[in-house]
Amino acid sequence: MGAFGVDEEYLRQIDGARRHLHALISTKQCAPIMLRLAWHDAGTYDAKTRTGGPNGSIRNKEELNHEANRGLKIAVDLCEEVKSKYPRITYADLYQLAGVVAVEITGGPTIDFVPGRKDSNESPEEERLPDAKQGASHLREVFYRMGLSDKDIVALSGGHTLGRARPERSGFSGAWTKDPFKFDNSYFVELLQGETEGLLKLPTDKALEQDPAFRRYVELYAKDEAAFFRDYAESHKKLSELGYGLMSRRSSVADKSRATLTRGVLGVVIAVTFFMLGYLYDSHIRSRHLVLSTY
Repeated sequence: MGAFGVDEEYLRQIDGARRHLHALISTKQCAPIMLRLAWHDAGTYDAKTRTGGPNGSIRNKEELNHEANRGLKIAVDLCEEVKSKYPRITYADLYQLAGVVAVEITGGPTIDFVPGRKDSNESPEEERLPDAKQGASHLREVFYRMGLSDKDIVALSGGHTLGRARPERSGFSGAWTKDPFKFDNSYFVELLQGETEGLLKLPTDKALEQDPAFRRYVELYAKDEAAFFRDYAESHKKLSELGYGLMSRRSSVADKSRATLTRGVLGVVIAVTFFMLGYLYDSHIRSRHLVLSTY
């Protein structure tokens, strides 16, 4: 998959949508489900077949009805409010932008967002997303399929600092942290403290603590929130761009503008130079004629 052209008007709509999402998510207190929407749209990617991924296909009825996506129609419908005001933005970009904003307004790291994703009307088969009832080998199978690493698995799992599980959606109930609307490193702190009354620990959560390769990242992030924020921002960006070779669209548009300006200035300089040379040549001829005529 490749990125389509993103011009200055598209970037203006992205800026407007970002502001709208900021107000919407703050008012509705829906950061956790917006983050879940972004993850579930992106998390179907298969690096070998180059199918699935952050292409907006989760809006399709077939995919939205997948068991893992229960409840996400709420987020899809909320995003329609933004889409109606900024119609040029693809659903693929909109859903990933919603995830980025959800992290940022709850105190999380700033995530570099680059637009340019195309929408797809084709949905992948079911069961590409992680199954919370399974363990470390399953997590690796799912995330390695996407082209992600052990560090990505643990860092992205830290997003469970937001929100809570609901039995009607996942079969589980409860929040992972004491403040499910604050993005911080408390997910990892709680994970190392073992079972805590009132807090949720899924089998996939426990796998992070029990697997030695995963645990070293859990311990790092529990003691160093800055390290977690740095790695989370990097992993989230990777997840949100799976299948797309996105460069900085703002830089690209700015570079084109600068190139156009440079060509314009260069044209003026060349024109002035030719004018001056012509003027000097004419002056030289007139001067020579004047000198010759005095003899």
